[in-house]
Amino acid sequence: MLGFIDTAVIPFLHDLYAAVGYLGVFFAMFVESTLLPLPSELILPFAGFLISDHSIEPLTHREWNFWIVVVVGVAANTTGSLCGYFLGTKLGRPFLDRWGRYLLVRKHEVDEAERFFAKWGSPTAFFSRLLPGVRSIVSFIAGVSHMPLGRFTIYSTLGAIPWTIALVYAGTVLGSNWTLIRDDLKPFDTLILIACVVAVVAFVLWRLMSGRNAGSGESAES
Repeated sequence: MLGFIDTAVIPFLHDLYAAVGYLGVFFAMFVESTLLPLPSELILPFAGFLISDHSIEPLTHREWNFWIVVVVGVAANTTGSLCGYFLGTKLGRPFLDRWGRYLLVRKHEVDEAERFFAKWGSPTAFFSRLLPGVRSIVSFIAGVSHMPLGRFTIYSTLGAIPWTIALVYAGTVLGSNWTLIRDDLKPFDTLILIACVVAVVAFVLWRLMSGRNAGSGESAES
C-alpha cells in the first residue's frame, strides 16, 4: 500500500509544486497533518531537492528558498493539526474505528497514538511530530481527549520545527535521490521513539521537581 501511495504521490507533488510552488507545499503539508495519507517524508524532501537544484519557484519567480519552505511547512503543519484536533473533538474515536481504514489509518497506529497520549499527556503533541505514522493521528486523538487548545497548538508547532527542518535539509543533501529518505528513516524509527520517550521522562521529572521546589518555597515562607 505504501508503494502505491508513493507512486501516486510523487507525480502529484511534481505537478503541484510546478503549478503553485510554496502554496503546494502548504497544501500538501496541511492535508498530511489533518489525517490523510500524504507522507511528509516525501513532501518536504522534494522541496529540499528543488532548493538544491536551484529550481525556480513559480509564484516568486526566484529560486526555492530553504527557510521559506520551513516556515510554510511549519505553518501548514499547525493549521492541519488544528483541523485534525477539531475533527477529533467532533467525531471522536468511533470515527477512526469505522472509517480509518479508508484513510489508510491502521487500527494499531491509532491504539499506539492513544496509549502514548494517555501515558505522557500534553508533551505527546510535541514528540509525536517526530514519529512517522503516529504524527498525523495524534492531533485527532488530542481532540478526542479535549487537550487544552492553546497548549496543543504550542506543543504541536514546536514539534513541527525540527521535523520540517530535518526533512527539507535531507532533501537538499540527497538531491535527485530525495525519495530515498523514507527508506533511510526506517532503521531510525526505534531510536527516534526511544529518544522521544527519554525526553518526555526528563520533561516530566523536571516538572515534578519544579513543583516540589515551589511547594518547599511556599512552606518556608509560611
